Amino acid sequence: MSKIRVYKLADELEMESKELIDILNNLGIEVSSHMSTVEDDTAKLVREMVEEEKRKNSEETEVAEETKEETQEVSEKPELTEKEIDEEKEGEDETDYVAVNEGITIRELADKMNISANNIIKEMMQLGIMTNVNYSLDEDEIEILKEELGLEVKLTDEVEEEEDTELQLEEIVDRPEDLEPRPPIVTVMGHVDHGKTTLLDHIRRARVAEGEAGGITQHIGAYQAKYNSNKITFIDTPGHEAFSAMRARGAQLTDIVILVVAADDGIMPQTIEAINHAQAAGIPIIVAINKIDKNNAQPDRVKQELTEHGLVPEEWGGETICVPISALKGENIDELLEMVNLVAELEELQANPNRVADGVIIESELDRGRGPIATVLVKNGTLKIGDYIIAGSITGRVRALLDEHGERVEKADPGTPVIVLGFNDVPSAGDYLRVMEDERKAKELADKRQEKKKEERLQKDTKVSLEDLYRNIQEGEIKELNVIIKADVQGSIAALESSLMNIKSDEVSVNVIHTGVGSINETDVNLASASNAIIIGFNVRPGTNARKAAEKEKVEIKTYRVIYKVIEDIRDAMSGLLEPEYKEIVVGRVEVRDTFKVPDVGIIAGAYVKEGEVNRNDYVRLIRNGVVKHEGNISSLKRFEDDVREVKEGYECGIGIEDYNDVKVDDILEIYRYKEIERSL
Repeated sequence: MSKIRVYKLADELEMESKELIDILNNLGIEVSSHMSTVEDDTAKLVREMVEEEKRKNSEETEVAEETKEETQEVSEKPELTEKEIDEEKEGEDETDYVAVNEGITIRELADKMNISANNIIKEMMQLGIMTNVNYSLDEDEIEILKEELGLEVKLTDEVEEEEDTELQLEEIVDRPEDLEPRPPIVTVMGHVDHGKTTLLDHIRRARVAEGEAGGITQHIGAYQAKYNSNKITFIDTPGHEAFSAMRARGAQLTDIVILVVAADDGIMPQTIEAINHAQAAGIPIIVAINKIDKNNAQPDRVKQELTEHGLVPEEWGGETICVPISALKGENIDELLEMVNLVAELEELQANPNRVADGVIIESELDRGRGPIATVLVKNGTLKIGDYIIAGSITGRVRALLDEHGERVEKADPGTPVIVLGFNDVPSAGDYLRVMEDERKAKELADKRQEKKKEERLQKDTKVSLEDLYRNIQEGEIKELNVIIKADVQGSIAALESSLMNIKSDEVSVNVIHTGVGSINETDVNLASASNAIIIGFNVRPGTNARKAAEKEKVEIKTYRVIYKVIEDIRDAMSGLLEPEYKEIVVGRVEVRDTFKVPDVGIIAGAYVKEGEVNRNDYVRLIRNGVVKHEGNISSLKRFEDDVREVKEGYECGIGIEDYNDVKVDDILEIYRYKEIERSL
């Protein structure tokens, strides 16, 4: 008897797979997913049930449509925020206190509390601490003053949540009836050279990898494709392991992960890393087994390896969809896109296009002609030209919107990637973007965030605990390689910095003292000169003045187009800072046959070189009855009465051991030296 898959039957009945699965389960028919199969008789029964249900509910549907229109008219009121909902539920519960942070000066505390600074200084004197108005108070001192003077203050950590709330935008609560389906956001992940970019190239009919240095995608890009009139947004994460930070960020943005695994290569380190990122974020994974057109392709081996990481294929009784494809020849790409649409349908992805937009900065850069620009993925709402926007501490007004092809568009709907022009500075990749009501509110919030950053930076730079001081003293012999990173886009800086910090050694450390977007300038060179740093330029070059300044200051500028070359060169540079290792090499074995006492010199061993050789600069180890009695330097080496530099095997010689005279006949002298071995990380 023939069978039919659940998703095929759902398409036929014009209903969602999830709804059909519920119907089948209610009938006592066990199905686990949309890929499960049912008998023809069962399918016939379900068809009849659905048709009967449609006939019964036809009148109710008409009534529901009228009700929906009335509801839409009512729902044109502005959306309620979480804060407004909370205010309706709770009355005012204000507590009168002054928020202070550790490190506040006596003058600042006095001004905040409207008391005399002299009162605080007197109290500190009674505690045995001599201070002045510029004295910085630590946490314990603030607590003591709070009790002694009855100050109504709270430390920063006590009001941290309240302050963070002020700096965060309130989440907009959408009414269920306002939500509409949105395109799924799909991240393509996998090991380097497994065909991620080739797959996207085929989907969007554009070649990208050939224009990238080394054939490896260097920047995160977002693109939109259509399949069966449904839009799908793809995020391409770079393949090399240096971009693990980017890959993690991509996983946080996405709804579905397509894990590309080469059938001729199998599971590799970056594949495992991608699996871990997706599983940690709880994101559905579709496995695309690529390169099945190759003669040495082994898709079954790939499936077996997937099971070792918790991904059991559906055909083996699991829940992981595996689609064998050839990205190069375009085989089974349509089936892969169909699976994406099915998973998206089950996930019930929705957004409200009729509200202010929010999204995430995927990439940002400083364009010479257009100024700061950023690729934004709109998660909810609609982004329009003229909107006032904020991302982190950067504000702006949307001057233009461009799609992935560089064409101007008027708006960006939910799930759409778009290039935004109009920021007043370059925002950081990964920042949350929100449309604000007006420019004033956007600037006020940005100023607060900027002030918060400044306070944290100052506190970090100026406040040093005894533990930190002790640790710095203890690490006095640790060598640092100071680095300045300049790149064309923010995402590359984040990936480079993360990769360099992961090069670890007990003796050498990387210290990234400055990063920036744009070309290398004289300011960078001056900073590098003052800090004894090297400058790394990724996809950027130094200007003429910067190059001249670097030559004058003898600052090294290294420019690259492929990130793993940066990692290799920095690793080599750090290896050069390591203290070399010395390996002991035994070069000779000498037997003591007689001893002679020389005035003002000591005991000289009359010896015979049984193996190897003896050099004047070698070290000697005296062994008696198999036990090491002494190790030291050779003080003298003679042949008859002449001083010599070395004595070969089979010759007699006289050997003096520095500051040691307990030499006896039949002792063995082991001659050794140290060979310097260059260390690597």
